[in-house]
Amino acid sequence: MNIGQVLDVLRPDFPGVTIPKIRFLEDKGLIKPERTASGYRKFSAEDVERLRYVLRMQRDHYLPLKVIGEHLDAIDRGLEPPPIDAVVPTVPQVALAADGLPSPASFTRHDNLRLSRKELLKIAEISEELLQQLEQYGLVTARAGTGHFDTDSLVIATTARELADYGFEPRHLRAFKTAADREVGLVEQVVAPHKRGRDAAAHARADEAVSEIAALSVRLHATLVKAGLRSS
Repeated sequence: MNIGQVLDVLRPDFPGVTIPKIRFLEDKGLIKPERTASGYRKFSAEDVERLRYVLRMQRDHYLPLKVIGEHLDAIDRGLEPPPIDAVVPTVPQVALAADGLPSPASFTRHDNLRLSRKELLKIAEISEELLQQLEQYGLVTARAGTGHFDTDSLVIATTARELADYGFEPRHLRAFKTAADREVGLVEQVVAPHKRGRDAAAHARADEAVSEIAALSVRLHATLVKAGLRSS
C-alpha cells in the first residue's frame, strides 16, 4: 500500500492520524516501509499492524514512543511485550515518571474528558466559591464555546482543594501560575525556530521536544524547591 491507502485503512479507528504523523513515526524508527526505485513508500500489512500498535498504545495507554519502541523490539525478537493494564472508563490519571514527576508522555496526552461545572465540583470535591476564585485568578478556565472543563482543570481544582487544607487560598496560587507562564515562555522561545519552517517532520520533532523540555523543567523546578526546603 502507498501512504494514502494506509491512511484510509487507519482512519476509521484513528481519525487523527495524518501523513506527517506517519512520517514522524518512521523517522523515529518505529516503522520501516520499503521504498520504490523512485523513492515512494510501500507499506506491508505488517507495517500497518505496527502502526496500529503504536497509535493504540499512545491513545489508550499514553505510552511514550521510547517505551513503545522497546515493545516493538521485543516483538521483533520473538518476545512478548510487557502486559498493559486494561483500559477502563474512568477519570484519566496524570502519567507520572518513576520518580513521581510528570513524564514527557503526560505533556502529550490529549483525552476527550469534558466535565460540566456541576461534575467538576462533585469530582474535585470543591465548592462553587472556590471554583469561582480559581477562575478569577486564571488558574482554571472552561473551554471556549462549550463551557466544559478538561482533565487539567480537574487536576488543578483537586490540588487547590488539597492545598486549601494547609491554608492556601487561590490568591496565593497565582504565584504558581506566574512561574508556570514564565517556564512556558522559555520553552516556546527554544522551539520557536523549529516551528517557523514548513517541514511537517520538523514540526513533529518540535512538538516532541516541547514535551521533553517541559518534563525536564518540571523536574528541575521540583528539585530546586525540595533542595531549598531542605536547606532552610
